[in-house]
Amino acid sequence: MPLTAAASAREILTGLHDVMAKRGNAQSKLNEVVNLIAEAMKSEVCSIYLLRANELELFATHGLREEAVHVTRLKMGEGLVGSIAADGRILNLAEAASHPEFVYRPETGEERYHSFAGVPIVRRENPIGVLCVQHAEPRRYADVEIEALQTVAMVLSELIAAARLVDGSRRGNRRDSGPVRLSGLKLVKGMAKGQAVFHQPRVVVEHTIAEDTEAERERVYAAFRKMREQIDNMAREAEFGTVGEHQEILETYRMFAYDEGWSRRINEAIDSGLTAEAAVERVQQRTRARMREIDDPLLQERMHDLEDLSNRLLRIVSGRVGTAAQSGLTQDTVLIARNLGPAELLDYDRRRLKAVILEEGSLTAHVTIVARAMGVPVVGRLHEIRHSVEEGDQVLVDGDNGSVIVRPSRTLATSFDQRMALRLKQRAQFDAVRSLPAKSRDGVDVSVMVNAGLAEDASSLELTGADGIGLFRTEFQFLVSATLPGRESQQKLYRKVLDSAGDKPVIFRTLDIGGDKALPYLTGLDDEAENPSMGWRALRLSLDRSALMKAQARALIQAASGRVLRVMFPMVSEPWEYEQARKLFEEQIDWARAGGRALPSQIEYGAMLEVPSLAEMLDQLLPRVNFLSIGTNDLTQFLFAADRADPRLAERYDWLSPAILRFLKRVIDAANAADVPVRICGEMAGRPLEAMALIGLGAERFSITPAAVGPTKAMVRSLDVDAIRARMQQLLQRPPQDMRKTLTDWAKRHRVAIA
Repeated sequence: MPLTAAASAREILTGLHDVMAKRGNAQSKLNEVVNLIAEAMKSEVCSIYLLRANELELFATHGLREEAVHVTRLKMGEGLVGSIAADGRILNLAEAASHPEFVYRPETGEERYHSFAGVPIVRRENPIGVLCVQHAEPRRYADVEIEALQTVAMVLSELIAAARLVDGSRRGNRRDSGPVRLSGLKLVKGMAKGQAVFHQPRVVVEHTIAEDTEAERERVYAAFRKMREQIDNMAREAEFGTVGEHQEILETYRMFAYDEGWSRRINEAIDSGLTAEAAVERVQQRTRARMREIDDPLLQERMHDLEDLSNRLLRIVSGRVGTAAQSGLTQDTVLIARNLGPAELLDYDRRRLKAVILEEGSLTAHVTIVARAMGVPVVGRLHEIRHSVEEGDQVLVDGDNGSVIVRPSRTLATSFDQRMALRLKQRAQFDAVRSLPAKSRDGVDVSVMVNAGLAEDASSLELTGADGIGLFRTEFQFLVSATLPGRESQQKLYRKVLDSAGDKPVIFRTLDIGGDKALPYLTGLDDEAENPSMGWRALRLSLDRSALMKAQARALIQAASGRVLRVMFPMVSEPWEYEQARKLFEEQIDWARAGGRALPSQIEYGAMLEVPSLAEMLDQLLPRVNFLSIGTNDLTQFLFAADRADPRLAERYDWLSPAILRFLKRVIDAANAADVPVRICGEMAGRPLEAMALIGLGAERFSITPAAVGPTKAMVRSLDVDAIRARMQQLLQRPPQDMRKTLTDWAKRHRVAIA
């Protein structure tokens, strides 16, 4: 098809407009439609299947046998057509019969056609049919042909819905009126109760074909201006402050709002003859199709942000309120949604929003991180929630256990209230100990530092009660920037962090980019690797792209003039990598000295042990480092070959498994014997029970999230270190069947604060 996607679609849409305007029944119109599409696309076959009585019925065709119309039926998920409808995906096949889902129906006469392309016909996010084309020649269809099919399918959905040719939306069995208990994925801890309110972000596009293309384009431009203004205001006025990972997410979200590629694709859809609303929806459908093809959870989250922005833009351009946020919350609310973007969550009144329930959701979702910063409990992966709850039902949410109770009985509600009161009391106790030293009952001092990524994090050290910053993620500046940050920009950030921290130490981790942390302005990054977390990233990338590390080294050296500079290198696999990185830094020291620039008073170098292979080389590494940090997040997933970003594996292994505890014990013992300070970083160290076990292994230095400082200090101050070390030695020699339960029981008997 030699024309552009827009021109191809416009040619078909012009004919569709005429067909839809004619008198006649729906069957005759669809017969004309398949002929029109076949002629425009020079296709030998064009067919429309519609969902009726939960089966996909061949409703109209050009090229297949007429006697198959209304006779050929496929169940959802059956055959190529059924799999397109069931999964909402696109198929583009040079040889249809070789596909594992292919099903042959002899009455159609399709055996002489080899190539096949099909797209779902979608209405209100639900598939209502399939539009497909076929050729005798084996070939894959061009992208412009697929895009034209998708655009036409979108307009067809309007004709099909107006003629009431397909089944209405189907719900599950009628729910009982009594209490319902549901279990999902724990995303953000906390307990809350309120009345159910549905988010309902979608706007149904009723009119798809444009009368005046330029008028539609101006409507989109105006909507973009208003949306960007809203996002800018939101980023400035977030009630929960500007400290933490959530702020980086909002900045990334803002970058999406200003993305010219997104607005260009919407303009191209308008060029094809769509209305402003239909153009936004058309591009959004393309985004959803891409999401289904992406396995990487972090990239999926980026797609979720675009989905959120599309919903926002669609509501603005259509002039509809569209969500419960704009209607205003009048009572304590438990919000229910399929999924949410971070900006959509921030639209809600924080005084009324008590918890969120998601049909989807994941541990790495941007909305999860923002909700955690807001202190809003979240439970995800409750796929049937809409079938179990109605607007206005009372809902109890326990984010600690990932459970939800709908329409609780009086007994259940009373029990929940008692547990909530106990939790509030515990939180007050944690807040009270944040400013106290982390000294155990038998006099052992434990260093509790925090992980950070923004300059504002350093200024909040006094509020958190932390001893310093044990891991400053320098890549955050790169992830939120539209262009590569220069040396001066980096230097300014690092100096601000050191100034804000004052006398408290700051450990800067050099860049950990690449893999799943792709940067659009850096070409050649391996962001499509099958295993990005184990790919070309972190120190591997920095050593290959030495100009990046040189610029960062110079920025750090100049920012720390007259002060102690602490630098650690991420994802060190072997000692030679550490040596190369240190040598590069020392060369920049020589550069600064030769130029008469002020130098740090002292430089300390450290390595992050995240790759298990490094543990086998500690005898070579430890004499060369000033300190060692153990990154438990990456280390644990590498040890267990289990991606923690995959929700399906989130509960498949335990940080208190004897395997990881024995490994950590070996590393900690080696570091202590070499008199090299060793610090535990990551989520494991921020959980009181796990931190207690780590102290039992010999660890006395932690770097954790700010929210975990209070609970960790409370645990340390109630702990007898000698006792837990003696007990851990016994448990590692003869591991119990359930290490977590054994340690929990021990903590309770010895009155250690692990709640």
